[in-house]
Amino acid sequence: MKLYYSPGACSLAAHIALRMTGAEFEIEKVDTQTKTTASGADYTRINPKGYVPALQLRSGDVLTEAPAVLQYIADRNPAAALAPAPATLERARLQEHLNFVSSELHKAFKPFFAGTPIADDARPAAEDVVAKRMIHIEALLADGRAHLVGDTVSVADLYLFVVANWCNFIGIDLGQWPNLAAFVERMAALTAVREAMTAEGLIH
Repeated sequence: MKLYYSPGACSLAAHIALRMTGAEFEIEKVDTQTKTTASGADYTRINPKGYVPALQLRSGDVLTEAPAVLQYIADRNPAAALAPAPATLERARLQEHLNFVSSELHKAFKPFFAGTPIADDARPAAEDVVAKRMIHIEALLADGRAHLVGDTVSVADLYLFVVANWCNFIGIDLGQWPNLAAFVERMAALTAVREAMTAEGLIH
């Protein structure tokens, strides 16, 4: 398998998941502005959508969209226990959290990654949108749970970690949501997380 990624983007969640499964895989960096890969290939011929992640399977098929890629990795590697069993309430909860992170939380950060610095007068409104989504997650974690679903790390946790951690790159203080901040700190300490972030040049 080959994962096409952009450093620190949502593709990082899939990168971490692959490392947690112990699966054999390659990674290739994508410049999402020029739509070219590190090897010089036209990325739109791999993924016409032009964004990451894209997971190229051994069959040649290419899977896109973070929630789909994450669930595929989890299902293909059940021993890693990154997702609850299909047809259970817990699995539906996993999909619920993946969809929320993808469609609401991830999307809320768009103004900060638009390719040009966000204007000072636009920043408060953009931060408010992020805060409203974070408040929902903070409330979920207020019952003392360590993970979004169940007692172990799931792909929903990986996706939430990556997106919430963007706050540390754009100057939003995670400390205003203490449960979420503690969650991000716990996740950041995982070996697979550190390995993936090091491989992408995010930490040393």
